[in-house]
Amino acid sequence: MTYPQDPYNPQGQQPQQPGQPGYGQPSGYDQSGYPQYDQPYSAPPSTGAPYDPYAQQQPYQPGYQQPYAQQPYGYVQPRGTNTMAILALVFAFVFSPVAIVLGHMAKKQIKQTGEDGDGLATAGLVIGYIFTGFFLLYCCGVFGLGMFGAMTDGSTSSY
Repeated sequence: MTYPQDPYNPQGQQPQQPGQPGYGQPSGYDQSGYPQYDQPYSAPPSTGAPYDPYAQQQPYQPGYQQPYAQQPYGYVQPRGTNTMAILALVFAFVFSPVAIVLGHMAKKQIKQTGEDGDGLATAGLVIGYIFTGFFLLYCCGVFGLGMFGAMTDGSTSSY
């Protein structure tokens, strides 16, 4: 009776048994488990052709050329947000006249450099103008009440 050929042992070699020399070790190792370095390393013989990493992966096809990966032209730094635009939005809530100045400077820089942050600069400008307007109305109201109080001396008689 014949058995089908073992796909993992196509040459029909007998497996090593425990206790035999070299059991469980790949070839090229001695009994101590260390690799044997009897021969110095030598590079494979050169064919004279340049090394092509795709030659082993792709079968030969007439008229077909393997495309090479293109290298990037250089590191492209991502565009950052303009710092003055961020400061304009922050100062809009702290001291609004500074926010107006920083917002206009940020808009000019963004136009020249192409950075991000145009919306932040606009928001800083709008909020800065609104808060400055409220502050001026408040100052005018306080001044007007002071003038009105100074014109009347607090007496109710009209003589």
